[in-house]
Amino acid sequence: MVTTPVTSITFEEYLTYDDGSDFHYELVDGKLELMNPPTIEHFLIVDFLDTALKAEIKRCNSTWLCFRESGVRTGRNKSRLTDLCVVTLEQARELLNASAVFESPPLLVVEVVSPESVKRDYRHKRSEYAALEVPEYWIVDPLQAKISVLLLEDGFYEETVFTATQQIVSRTFPEIAIAVDRVFTAGNLNQERRD
Repeated sequence: MVTTPVTSITFEEYLTYDDGSDFHYELVDGKLELMNPPTIEHFLIVDFLDTALKAEIKRCNSTWLCFRESGVRTGRNKSRLTDLCVVTLEQARELLNASAVFESPPLLVVEVVSPESVKRDYRHKRSEYAALEVPEYWIVDPLQAKISVLLLEDGFYEETVFTATQQIVSRTFPEIAIAVDRVFTAGNLNQERRD
């Protein structure tokens, strides 16, 4: 993770920040942090989960929306980029012609762990999303072949870890049927894909 030469930036400045590159940044305590480009495995896992969540939203005839790489404001001068987030139609309408950085908590946030994001996903984002009161947070960890589902209870996350052929249990999507091994198979081009 590299910090850019900009020494300090407000959340409002972050919303319109453009350094002329295609780089993606998170705002952490007023400083821009460059996000490394994802791996192909990361892209494939996000695509698989995005497709599964959108299919479940459609099956339930819900007005929720699922977005990739949208922002979530997690503090005064903090904004995180999510791999996936599920929001209400009303939340999306509020940002229709603005930067896609949600200031109200999404219904669900999904982060896929990479070697350089372990501490960020498990520690920093966990505490920031809990403080924002994101009701459900999934940490999808291909490094350890596990998915942690964190449910907000009295301001803190209660964590359940799913592995192998276990089905993910979600409060946001109580009827969704996704086995953990299918998520990681989707990210592995060397294994037979079943999606």
